[in-house]
Amino acid sequence: MRKLTNILVTGGAGFIGSNFIHYLFKDTDFDGRIINMDSLTYAGNPENLTEIDENFGGSRFFFEKADIRDYDAAEAVFKKYDVDTVIHFAAESHVDRSIFGPKDFIDTNISGTFSLLEIARSFWENRDNVLFHHISTDEVFGSLGDTGFFYENTPYDPRSPYSASKASSDHLVRAYNHTYGLPVTLSNCSNNYGPYQFPEKLIPVMIMNIKEEKPLPVYGDGKNIRDWLYVNDHNSAVWAIVNSGKTGETYNIGGENEWENIKLVNVLCEKMAVFLNKDKEYYKKLITYVKDRPGHDRRYAINCDKIKKELGWKQSVDFNAGLERTVQWYLQNQDWIDHVRSGDYRNWIEKNYSGR
Repeated sequence: MRKLTNILVTGGAGFIGSNFIHYLFKDTDFDGRIINMDSLTYAGNPENLTEIDENFGGSRFFFEKADIRDYDAAEAVFKKYDVDTVIHFAAESHVDRSIFGPKDFIDTNISGTFSLLEIARSFWENRDNVLFHHISTDEVFGSLGDTGFFYENTPYDPRSPYSASKASSDHLVRAYNHTYGLPVTLSNCSNNYGPYQFPEKLIPVMIMNIKEEKPLPVYGDGKNIRDWLYVNDHNSAVWAIVNSGKTGETYNIGGENEWENIKLVNVLCEKMAVFLNKDKEYYKKLITYVKDRPGHDRRYAINCDKIKKELGWKQSVDFNAGLERTVQWYLQNQDWIDHVRSGDYRNWIEKNYSGR
């Protein structure tokens, strides 16, 4: 077990990062400090951590508004808090956005990761009680056919600007381990779902469109397959790796839970009908097939035997239960949804967080 004292979480105001911070404070015995460094782009929302800030702000939880691409700003955070652990969630992550605007993905995911690695290499020179953990995705492996799985040694074959930028950052992290001896671990996860996910991804989009009785857009024939992982199961796996994973190793984190997109949308219609006391068939009639996304990978599926055998991790949230929790969260947090979708949201961020 590693001794972790001052953990820097990059992108901690985003979907997975904020859930990870909640997980650390609520579900682990970690008693050190958490520093959330986030530049608060469109998907970063400090409201995700209001409860944590109220209970631990200034003592064990700290927020620093900084961009991972800004070397001086990020270095100042390392020095201010004597960071000994980095858990690097920060990334541009939406495939559709990468297709129409790839530059931000190259700048953030590659250049930003490079900046953090350089700071860590300099700040941690000759230290062995430190760790840089890099969060990646199954999308770097490309697309599977009807059978087979992604393993840790599956060759990379990224198909979108997003996955190419993540593959590049993965290679950089490994290079810093092999070339400079920087203590690193990596993880590649499948599709996450759960609370606080920005409403541009499949599950929150469908939940909100069903509630508002809007069309439910499904790419192509709807038979693209994804492996779904509840966000807290992802976070428990990351915590296991950070504490006990072997330096230099990569661990796949999967839900072992494959669903065709169209079947998942149908299930969401059925669950929403129960919660809203409506006719499920009415909601299903809202399903609208749209032109397929360019380069749309057909199937992802992760083999996660390694992390199960070596670190004793396993999923704890059944998909049916996790999906119901997620639906309920979005139905119960309409104010959060309205705020992040509102036109004055960015102005609110600038007013309240510009100087932090």
